[in-house]
Amino acid sequence: MIISEKVAVSIHYTLTDSKGDTLDSSRNAEPLKYLHGAGNIIPGLEDALDGKSVGDAFEVTVEPENAYGIKQPELMQVVPKSMFNDMKVEVGMQFHAEVSQGPGVITVVAIEGDEVTIDGNHPLAGETLSFDVEVMDIRAATDDEIQHGHIHSGSCQH
Repeated sequence: MIISEKVAVSIHYTLTDSKGDTLDSSRNAEPLKYLHGAGNIIPGLEDALDGKSVGDAFEVTVEPENAYGIKQPELMQVVPKSMFNDMKVEVGMQFHAEVSQGPGVITVVAIEGDEVTIDGNHPLAGETLSFDVEVMDIRAATDDEIQHGHIHSGSCQH
């Protein structure tokens, strides 16, 4: 079986940034399981997996446009520190919030006096990413998985 639309895929991967720093890896954990063609992973990685078979190992570089997008300056904003009430705010803190595209995460990127600069871009927006991938398993997805748009591991409660 090869990777194509509506199949369940398990991969091991190591994700690195353009400096070669490891950002994430499944190597010492369970493989990542996803439903191919359902948008469960970034488009550039999904495209690179199309047509692969169990045992295939490869490296792929994914440009920002096919990963987490280009950094959008309009998603950065300076807000008064008072918006955080009495909370001790530090650079790098992340908060769940409503952003222009709906629910998202904002990151504190700078603090100057009583002003806090927040960024609503995905933390990896604008980054070129490299993946070292090995295909571990491919199987037909169940009707429920196809209907729900994701793999069911264990109990799935909707």
